Amino acid sequence: MNLASQVLAAFAPEGVLSRATEHFVPRSGQTEMALAVAQAIEGAYPLVVEASTGVGKTFSYLVPALLSGERVLLSTATKALQDQLFGRDLPALVKALGVPVSTALLKGRGSYLCLHRMEMARHDASFPERTSLGALAKVERWAQGTATGDLAELPGLDERSPVIPWVSSTRENCLGSQCPRFRGCHVNHARREALAADVVVINHHLFFADLAVRESGMAELLPTVRIAIFDEAHQLNETGVQFLGKNLSTGQVLDFSRDMLATGLQLARGLVDWQALSGATEHAARDLRLTVGNAYPGSKLRWNDTFPEGLNAAEWSTALAALGNSLQAACEALDSVTEMAPDFVRLHERALELAERTRAFSAPTEPGGVRWLDVGTQLRLVESPLDIAKAIQARVFTDDKAAAKSWIFTSATLGDDERLSWFTGPCGLTQASVLRVGSPFDYARQAAFYVPRNFPKPGDAAHTAAVAASAASWARRLGGRTMVLTTTLRALRAIGDALQSTFDGAGDIEVLVQGAMPKRALIERFRQGNGGGGRACVLVASASFWEGIDVPGEALQLVIIDKLPFPPPNDPMVEAKSRALESDGKSAFNDYFLPEAAVALKQGAGRLIRRETDQGVLVICDSRLAVMGYGKRLLRALPAMQRLASEDELNERLDLLTRSGTTATQLT
Repeated sequence: MNLASQVLAAFAPEGVLSRATEHFVPRSGQTEMALAVAQAIEGAYPLVVEASTGVGKTFSYLVPALLSGERVLLSTATKALQDQLFGRDLPALVKALGVPVSTALLKGRGSYLCLHRMEMARHDASFPERTSLGALAKVERWAQGTATGDLAELPGLDERSPVIPWVSSTRENCLGSQCPRFRGCHVNHARREALAADVVVINHHLFFADLAVRESGMAELLPTVRIAIFDEAHQLNETGVQFLGKNLSTGQVLDFSRDMLATGLQLARGLVDWQALSGATEHAARDLRLTVGNAYPGSKLRWNDTFPEGLNAAEWSTALAALGNSLQAACEALDSVTEMAPDFVRLHERALELAERTRAFSAPTEPGGVRWLDVGTQLRLVESPLDIAKAIQARVFTDDKAAAKSWIFTSATLGDDERLSWFTGPCGLTQASVLRVGSPFDYARQAAFYVPRNFPKPGDAAHTAAVAASAASWARRLGGRTMVLTTTLRALRAIGDALQSTFDGAGDIEVLVQGAMPKRALIERFRQGNGGGGRACVLVASASFWEGIDVPGEALQLVIIDKLPFPPPNDPMVEAKSRALESDGKSAFNDYFLPEAAVALKQGAGRLIRRETDQGVLVICDSRLAVMGYGKRLLRALPAMQRLASEDELNERLDLLTRSGTTATQLT
């Protein structure tokens, strides 16, 4: 029996999945995708699949991959999705299919406990004692029994905890084989398990980190893999360009300075004036930050010449040269003590690398790249390629038949045209086979959308206030169960503040705003509150909340988007991509801005309907969607929901949703 036949049998109404997997329902789209994946595996060619919400794409790629008997690499967008895939989906299918495969989970080194750094932290004079000593003690107790060292397994340790950088390593500060705790290293143990496993689950950051610096272990793993699958592939290009360029931050320099001082005083006190050396490096980093003055935090300064836009050229050049000189002095001092301990060898390597990066940013930008300055508490100097096309093409489209792999790329949102060019172009996959699988949801029956025509234009100062006032009215009518997605952090703060001011006194609805607590905690609070476990909730969020959020059922029945999510035109990367398109005779608006907005709109709208029984309303507070010619293209990117013509119809729909026992039939 060939692979396609095995896949068909597994997905059949009476197949192994129906008998072994709870709530399994045969779906034609799921089977269609699974067969396409099976054919790509047998033919060893690249396949791009857009599988809309509800298709069940995880089973569609896992079943043929597991039945193939080949070695498989699975990559997903985040560590949370990685944990879900490894801890829930993969074990369930391995058991259901009865396949004798071993599996392994591999994350970046920052996700694992570093035994050496944990021991060093207890004796480091700069360790933040008041807030972190208790967390450090908890880590030390957990360290005695953990088998994996994966910090995600430690109960009660917030992912934003300040203790994590003290008990985990980075590529910069890892001592490698010279580490005194090398034999018990959790990172090396995870890599050994990955090299021995049949199925390895990684994340996109790890994959591209290795392409950039050969650091993660992928260099040994990837050549032995026959099938490489990338889930949530829509994030590949954005993730890849972060790693395939170069960057230097004043934060990196300050971390190096702190580590050099702590190690020098512990292991070589008196041999070098560590205080002066560290102080000079730290001073140079802070002086570089001061050249930016009062630039708005979060802004990106263009860097088209030898210095960032808006800065004094002489001051910038002087400060950057001073930073390079301080790092060179650190190199020379550390070179004199490298024989004393492996810690100094690694510090010397870090100093050399930081000095080299500083010299690189003193030279002109590489051809085909874009450079800018990120302004925050620290400065981040960034140079990036415009896309990952060359890097991916070199690995996917190889002439070496012996090295040929089946590359599968999938996501719910990959573009707004038949060839999915929004994704395939920047990722160098225009020659790949493409499949689009529609959602099994009946959107016309389950959902409706509304575009207010009498709203202020998005550019007007009154627009944000109008969104907040309308959101308050609609959320009160619905009794919470509302998510407001904003396109900017400024709108996030303004709408969040306005809604909190409206509801705080009444006490009937709680307003949750992104940033007030960790993302996972916000979503859990939102689910509980709107699920009858507390006060009803409204969630105001931006950025990462547009995707990857799954709140099925009645907990979320109204999604409000403040305006069309066009890329910010003054962003240096956006400007560079626009210039590149225009120079090729294309339209930046039609070929870049519109596809980007269409994909983002699909992602935001995708938060509303997550199950066959869900019901809800999408409101997009941007009249351009209704009156501009390009609005038709953006509307085509949305699921085929029922269109509401007026706010009266919207209110009627919200009233129906609030009635207990309301059925989907009543909402048609």
